Amino acid sequence: MQENQLEHLLAAVSRGEVTVAAALDQLQAASFETVGDFARLDLQRKARTGFPEVIFGEGKTPEQVTQIFSHLLEHNDQVLATRIDAETAASVQEQLPQLTYEPRAHSLYFDREPQRARLDGISVVTAGTSDVPVAEEAALTAELMGNRAERIYDVGVAGLHRLLNYLPQLREAHVVIVVAGMEGALASVVGGLLACPVVAVPTSVGYGASFHGLAALLAMLNSCAGGISVVNIDNGFGAGVVAARINRLAGERA
Repeated sequence: MQENQLEHLLAAVSRGEVTVAAALDQLQAASFETVGDFARLDLQRKARTGFPEVIFGEGKTPEQVTQIFSHLLEHNDQVLATRIDAETAASVQEQLPQLTYEPRAHSLYFDREPQRARLDGISVVTAGTSDVPVAEEAALTAELMGNRAERIYDVGVAGLHRLLNYLPQLREAHVVIVVAGMEGALASVVGGLLACPVVAVPTSVGYGASFHGLAALLAMLNSCAGGISVVNIDNGFGAGVVAARINRLAGERA
């Protein structure tokens, strides 16, 4: 059920045109939608959380992604699918040409209002260029949720002077997403220099002893710098959601 439909239903209840019991029945019936035998879409997620259900593309066929997208497009102004390779994206776009593919983020999305106003306040920082795909997933997620993401890439601790050059800009942010693999040290450095919350994203970038991102994850979890929260390995989407919510609260209080 879309937000305007929910508002009409609540108004009908307040006017006595619909009983509370009948309204609850309508809400229950509209709470999810079955797609084939493989998906049950949560149609009320935007009303509850501020953003629609996101499609995790890994492990899904192009046909499944297409069908899920088609149903979500009927109910939402923004729809996002993550972990989408170029071949799958091309197949889905043949059926749904209104979708946009962002190859760096490996994400396929629809935005009915791409020119709408966005909140400033989010910076996305990477240790290296190899971390950019995860950072782009985070940035795109935050942007679809109504924010503007400033990108500062390849400023890792091996050349710390690069990061210091951007400190004035970073100090203006409400929240900073730090994306790093290898030893994951950049999050601690940023957390020790800034007063705003830092969302750390360990990536699977690195040589053998990085254990596909486990070394960076543990380093970030054990950071001595305050104000750092950590999401899962390569979880740019999760970081983007957290940052967007923090920034929305900061904007409401400004």
